[in-house]
Amino acid sequence: MTGALAGVVAGLLLTVRAGAAQQSTLLNPMFGDHAVLQRDQPLRVYGKASPGEQVSVSLGPVSGTARTDARGTWRVTLSAQGAGGPFMLTARAASGRAQSAQDVMIGDVFLCSGQSNMVMEVKYTANWAGEVRSSADNAIRMLTVPNAISNTPQDTFAGAVRWQVAGPGTVGDWSATCYYMARELRRSVPVPIGLVTSAWSGSNIRPWLSEQALRATGWYDDELDLLRFRTADPAQATHRWGARWEAWWRSQAGAGAGEPWALSSGSEGWRAAPDSLGAWETWGVPLLAEYNGMLWYRTTVRLSATQAAQAATVSLGIIDEVDQSWLNGEPIGYTSDWTTPRHYAVPAGRLRAGDNVIVINALDSYGAGGLVGPPSSRALRLANGETILLSGWQWRPVPGSAGWPPRAPWEATGGLTTIANAMIAPMGRFVFRAAVWYQGESNVGEPERYQRQLAALMADWRAVFTEGMPFLVVQLANYGHATMRPVESGWAGVREAQRLAVQADGRSGLAVAVDIGDRYDIHPTNKQEVGRRLARVARRVVYGEVIAPSGPVPTGARRVADAVVVSFGDAEGELVSYSAEGPIGFELCGAGRDSCRFAAARLDGTTVRLAAGTGEAVRVRYCWADSPVCTLYDRAGLPAGPFEVPVP
Repeated sequence: MTGALAGVVAGLLLTVRAGAAQQSTLLNPMFGDHAVLQRDQPLRVYGKASPGEQVSVSLGPVSGTARTDARGTWRVTLSAQGAGGPFMLTARAASGRAQSAQDVMIGDVFLCSGQSNMVMEVKYTANWAGEVRSSADNAIRMLTVPNAISNTPQDTFAGAVRWQVAGPGTVGDWSATCYYMARELRRSVPVPIGLVTSAWSGSNIRPWLSEQALRATGWYDDELDLLRFRTADPAQATHRWGARWEAWWRSQAGAGAGEPWALSSGSEGWRAAPDSLGAWETWGVPLLAEYNGMLWYRTTVRLSATQAAQAATVSLGIIDEVDQSWLNGEPIGYTSDWTTPRHYAVPAGRLRAGDNVIVINALDSYGAGGLVGPPSSRALRLANGETILLSGWQWRPVPGSAGWPPRAPWEATGGLTTIANAMIAPMGRFVFRAAVWYQGESNVGEPERYQRQLAALMADWRAVFTEGMPFLVVQLANYGHATMRPVESGWAGVREAQRLAVQADGRSGLAVAVDIGDRYDIHPTNKQEVGRRLARVARRVVYGEVIAPSGPVPTGARRVADAVVVSFGDAEGELVSYSAEGPIGFELCGAGRDSCRFAAARLDGTTVRLAAGTGEAVRVRYCWADSPVCTLYDRAGLPAGPFEVPVP
């Protein structure tokens, strides 16, 4: 082979298509085959090369150059382009190394995030087979970010990512809410639409925020300091967190609950568990048949002096969903995930000759709970290879006064900044047209914080991606037991926080979903309507179309003689009530916590008149429950969402 030919071959080997081989990081994986880039805004393209190396980038008619910094990071800003394509995006380093992405389109790109109702795939929605069969559309593409967490911001994804084109072979696994929104938008916005789904089932809003944004709230400094400490010393951080958990238990559970993890806790209150364990709902214990909350477990393993002298691993299998675990009264581990087997390292010197006691506090917030792995997954594994199965488990109920335990800052779905570090930070400074946020179910235990947290998320992501980026927020759907009288509701509290955050923001919109949920399923299957409502919100908030974004919204309430009159805006035509002459679900409330009462309502154009009589009325609430029945709509069939407004 001649030197010239060898050079050509070497050059060809260095040219790697981004969608086919992500081990090459010249282009950030966001810029892969079939990608969609944001139209009408300067295009930020970036990646990695050798420190100090010059990189040239071309995309259709535009090009630019940059030099990498000391970390090997390069960034090029290309001139804004109108919708179009396909193009080839190429980055070429001075060394001759090159990487290309083919079939790149320019259009509008949406970041879709949240928890399980955003994750829920098309194949689990109503009429999914027909939806998949008719899904072919070269102008809709999606990239799905794999689940991962990190204590610190990352610049690469934990796993491979790739853009996919909509069609029967791909759409079934896509986020249904995100896809149905894009499909509906294409009817009025005839440009390519890119969708980046970064979502995690069961996730709280906290792990989606950066450390800077969380510190700005003033609520989490101690936990964030502990998260930083864990990066340097994981074992000591685990011990410190266990001490915090124990302090919480002592303050919440009451003196009669004792310290179940302690070696001196005794046998009182402990009951024998089934040999195979499994979900506690299957044990035949009435107390646990539909129980969501915490449960204690413990077992004892006897060791010889030789066995006890070794290092070991305590394996507990899969626990649904959160565990705090102890060995001989000392914390050994904490995990929050219903898919991850627990394996907790025990250094030499921690075991003892004779009885060793393992204690677990398991928390389950939804569905099946407990030690659900097979019996063989629960074992003490000694350093010499010996395995001792853990059996003879006991369980103990938790007092109702205990409430919900604190969540470790490094956990996946309930921690602090962990998901943002691994699933948002690696996107770099990608340009998005808007963000879509469908989350809140995991925050119903602390609704009083959610408005501020959501506002912080909006500011946080705008600072990273696109200044002024609109947010399209799905308000929580109805779920849970119906009520026969006014009640306090964490679900209603989060809905109100979502409404107020959007109202205060000015660059966001709310898609109401309280009438299309499922009282018996936290994951309603009618995601097509959620997508349609999001598309309508986008037409108003993102594209400036003069339409009501998502049903009637309250503009104020006032006392008029023996009535309270609530005014509404953003209604298409007059207000209407379904299945009755007047809408139901309105409450008049006094100043006290338990002072709300249902009020008869009568429609008058775009106002609702509530019979108040002579009773105290300082607040009006509408559809204030976990799973309310809401019957107030406008002529376009759009619902009024839940709210609480003052009566001056």
